[in-house]
Amino acid sequence: MSSSLIPSTPSPREMEPWQEMLMENQDLYQERQKGKPPSEAGAARTEPLQKDSPLNHGVEQPEPPEEGRNAQEKGEKLGQGDTPSQETADPTQQLQTGISRAGPPEQEVTPKGQDPGPTLNHPVLDGDGNTSGGEEMPRVFQRGAKEEVEPPEEGRREEALMGELSELVQQVVKRSSWWERHGIDDCIIALNFLILPAGFLCLRSDNALPFLLGIFILGVVHHSVTVKGSHLASHNALTESKSWGKVWAIFFLEICSAFTAEQAYYNHVKLHHGYTNVIKLGDSSTWKLPFLNRYVYMFIAPIAIPILTPLVALGLLKDVELKTALRTLCCMFLGLYSHYWLLVNVSGFQSVWSALICMLITRSLLAHPYIHVNIFQHIGLPMFSADKKPKRIHLMSLGVLNLPRNALLDWSFGHSIINCHVEHHLFPNLSDNMCLKIKPIVSQYLKKKKLPYNEDSYMSRLRLFLHRYEELMVNAPPITELVGIQ
Repeated sequence: MSSSLIPSTPSPREMEPWQEMLMENQDLYQERQKGKPPSEAGAARTEPLQKDSPLNHGVEQPEPPEEGRNAQEKGEKLGQGDTPSQETADPTQQLQTGISRAGPPEQEVTPKGQDPGPTLNHPVLDGDGNTSGGEEMPRVFQRGAKEEVEPPEEGRREEALMGELSELVQQVVKRSSWWERHGIDDCIIALNFLILPAGFLCLRSDNALPFLLGIFILGVVHHSVTVKGSHLASHNALTESKSWGKVWAIFFLEICSAFTAEQAYYNHVKLHHGYTNVIKLGDSSTWKLPFLNRYVYMFIAPIAIPILTPLVALGLLKDVELKTALRTLCCMFLGLYSHYWLLVNVSGFQSVWSALICMLITRSLLAHPYIHVNIFQHIGLPMFSADKKPKRIHLMSLGVLNLPRNALLDWSFGHSIINCHVEHHLFPNLSDNMCLKIKPIVSQYLKKKKLPYNEDSYMSRLRLFLHRYEELMVNAPPITELVGIQ
C-alpha cells in the first residue's frame, strides 16, 4: 500500500489544519472506546443524523446554488459542480425528509421546551457557520457552530487553496476545445454502440472462439454504457446542454442500466459527492453487506448485480411521483426486453433460459472490478462525522484514492472512476478526458501544498480488503469518530 495512506504524526507546530482535524477526531474515538459518553453538544448534533435513511423518503432534488458573488466563489463553483452546498443540501434535512422546497419559510408549531431541530423551514449554516437570511439559527446547529467555526485566517486559507486550484483548472478548461471537453468521451461511447452488432452476430457461431468473443464484446459494451455512460450522464458531463443532459441520463440510467435516474442522481451526486466520506451520508456504506463473508462478497456476490439492480430500482420507485415511476418502469422494460429480443432474433438463441443466462453473463462480466473499485477508493480512508468534516479540498484529498491506469477498465469505467478519481471528486462536472488532462496540475498542486494525494494499486487494495475485511466492511464506524487506516 502506498505510503501516502499512512500519515505520520508531526509536531503540533508543523501540523496542517487537516492534520489537526484528524487528531481531534482520533481523540473523540479514543474517548468513546473507553466508554466516556459524548458531550451534550456532540449528542445534540448527531441525533438528527441517526434517525432515517434518505432512501426511505422522496427524491425531489434541491435547487442548485446561485452563482458566486465574487471571483473566488466562481472558482469554487467549478470545483463543486452539481454537488450540493450546505445551503441546498444540509445533511440532517436530507436524512429527515429527502426533499427540499423553495419559497418563503412557514411557521411551524413546536411544543414548549422542545428543540425544534433542523427542518425545511429553518435557515441552514453557510460555509462560515452563519445562517442565511439573517434568521435565528436552530439550537441544534447553534451548539455545533460554536465548536465548528474555524479561526478566520485558517478558514480563508483553506478557501483560498480551493479557489487557487480552481483557477488553474479553469484556465485549462477554457483553453480546451469541445472535442477535448466532450467529444472524445462521446466518441468512445458511440464506438461501443457501433461494435454492438458484431457481438450479437458472433454469438450465432457454433465455434467456441467466436462465441466467447461475442460474450466479451457484449460484456465490455454493456459496462461502457451502463458505468461510463451513466456516470458521465449523472454529472451532465456528456454535453453542455442541460436539457440533453437529462435525456441522456434517462437513456443511460433507466433504459441501459435498468435503474431509476432520480435515485441515482440523489444518492451519487447529492450525497456521495456532496458529503464524501461523511459517515451516514456519503461514506459508501451502501456497498457493505455485513452478513456475507469476505470471499462470497468479493468473488461470488458480484455475479448477482444484474439481478439485484432492477429489483432495488423497483423498491425505490415508491419514493417518486407516479408519472416518474411509470416512465422508469417503461424504460427498464424496454432496455431488458430489447436485450432479450436481440439475443433470440439476431444471435439465434432457441430457449428463454439460454437467452437469460447469456444476459446474466454479459451483464456481470466486469461486475467484480466494478464492486472492487467502488469500495477500494473510499472505504479504509479517513471518514468524518458531519460536524467535524474539514473544508472541501482537504475532504477530497483525504477521502479519495486513485488506482493505476488499466486499458480495459479505463475504456469501460472511465478515467474519472479509475485513475482520476481524486480529480473527479474535486471537479465532478468534467468529463473523463478532462479529468485526465488536469491530473498533473491537481497532483502537483496538492503535493506542493503538502496535502494528501492518495494512490495505490488494485492488487494492494484487494489484499488489504481480504486481510481486514471484518474491520472495513463489517464493523460499521460510529458516527462521531474518524475511522480508517492511520
